[in-house]
Amino acid sequence: MARKIRPLHGLFGAEVVGVDATKPLSAEEFAPISEAFEAHSVLLFRGPVLSDEQQVALSEHFGQVQVAFKANQTGGSMFSRQSNINFETNDIFPPDHHRITFLKANMLWHSDSSYMDCGSLCSILAAREVPPTGGNTEVVSTRVAWEELPKNLKSRIENLSVVHSLSYARDKMDMSILTDEARAAAPPVKHPLVQVNPTNGKKSMLIGAHAAFIDGWSEEDSRELLDELVERASPAQNIYSHEWQDGDVIVWDNRCVLHRATPFESDKYRRHLERTTITDRARL
Repeated sequence: MARKIRPLHGLFGAEVVGVDATKPLSAEEFAPISEAFEAHSVLLFRGPVLSDEQQVALSEHFGQVQVAFKANQTGGSMFSRQSNINFETNDIFPPDHHRITFLKANMLWHSDSSYMDCGSLCSILAAREVPPTGGNTEVVSTRVAWEELPKNLKSRIENLSVVHSLSYARDKMDMSILTDEARAAAPPVKHPLVQVNPTNGKKSMLIGAHAAFIDGWSEEDSRELLDELVERASPAQNIYSHEWQDGDVIVWDNRCVLHRATPFESDKYRRHLERTTITDRARL
């Protein structure tokens, strides 16, 4: 099949043109997509709306699909649903529904599954139904951010470890988001702050909303540094803001990309995206 790699942003990201993500891919056909993923960190496919089965098939080319966390609407399955729709009634959730509160936590810069021991290689987010305006997903590259850091700051953080916690991230939005059972199912874990891509050796930073504190540091000192690193990673000129169309599929590298949701008129328009998340093979 003919394909072309088209840049999404001057610093990272690419659209894969000429590939229909709803069609099966051979290992030979997937190889250049894998290479583009390692090089560009974020990939966009545009085409027909994926079925659940087609999304799983695409996802499994990248690796092992994680089982979604129980707190999600589709917890226990391969999918993490990002939607304001009650699929039991087909109605939109009211603004004060706990599901809408849960989704608001996604508006903080974060890396999926960094609160898990295994971490995540990447996420595949596929649009089933999107509003006519708003609801963009924004991404930034911590690989780019690492390259832009001053040398003394690189030296300061090179060997640090960070404790990541789902409870910490959700509690910043609303203490009621997680049940005691959900908190117990996701205890804090520790990861190196500076990540090294095993394919190309490029460095990045594993930071974001789940990054609670630096191992061995006070909360105050940790927050000062971690907040600074997120700020350095996300100046306006370094953000790619994706305007969704039905059928769009975005793959991002959770080892070196932060993402966040943005608001839309959730009491007026329907929005339904499904995310599959791939385990980081290097951590198994």
